[in-house]
Amino acid sequence: MNKKNKHKADYDFVKLIEVYSELQPYVFVNKYEKQTIDFADAKAVKALNTALLKTYYNIDFWQFPDTNLCPPIPGRVDYIHLVSDLLSASKLKKEICVLDIGTGASCIYPLLGNAEYNWQFVATDSNKKSIAYAEKIIIKNKLKKAIQLKHQPNMESVFKGVISLKDKFSVSICNPPFFKDESEAFEATTRKLKGLGKLTDFVTRNFAGQAHELCFKGGEKAFLHTYLYESSLFKTQCFWYTSLVSNKDNIKSMKKSLVKLGATTTKVIEMNQGNKRSRVLAWTFLTTKEQQDWINNK
Repeated sequence: MNKKNKHKADYDFVKLIEVYSELQPYVFVNKYEKQTIDFADAKAVKALNTALLKTYYNIDFWQFPDTNLCPPIPGRVDYIHLVSDLLSASKLKKEICVLDIGTGASCIYPLLGNAEYNWQFVATDSNKKSIAYAEKIIIKNKLKKAIQLKHQPNMESVFKGVISLKDKFSVSICNPPFFKDESEAFEATTRKLKGLGKLTDFVTRNFAGQAHELCFKGGEKAFLHTYLYESSLFKTQCFWYTSLVSNKDNIKSMKKSLVKLGATTTKVIEMNQGNKRSRVLAWTFLTTKEQQDWINNK
């Protein structure tokens, strides 16, 4: 994990329960005499992440349906810290405005980015119900001045329809859908639960999630190449474009596409969280002069 991540050590369940007592019923002592939860239990996972937000990020209200995706806070905030490192290395430190693609009902990246770095956000989503839940979270936490929501009217588009030629963003972030359809998502969940020794006749995802949050026609690769292409239509609207990439095999084709699309710089940033390996791909279309002008606010 990033050195700035607050969750590198074991969870302090005593502290978390003091702040969020609803976590208590899900905590038990395992065979190693350590407090933990059943990470195959979606309700337990949601309670833990709610407690983390309340304890470490001052998010007092974080409610959305149990059927919606519940993002794991340690991994999500790691992405935020990596983006912060990227911006700092580019000398972008003031008036940071972030475009979050597919914010979901949880609105997690804007919440974490604002809490950790006081960034401003424009957050998009194609699902109106998700937008409504995210808006309630923003209002309840008094973040309307910091986080703006935009509905993406076309489920097959990324930037078109929500970004204009007049917009300026320091960076875009995205956690793309992994699967091409619900059956592929179901198979992945089954394998995961089998690995945890929790496979039953009734399969549920421990982080939940609906089809529009998890699936895109053609899967992660198709989404990412749509993301790349549409970013090239707005080359000067973002200093950096970034995305999480789950399947490392997608990186090679993405880098080739970016060369063809005219990207001036491409970076692959590794993310290591325990046994999980992922990566962030970052790219910019700005020339050296355009980057310097941006830094100088010209």
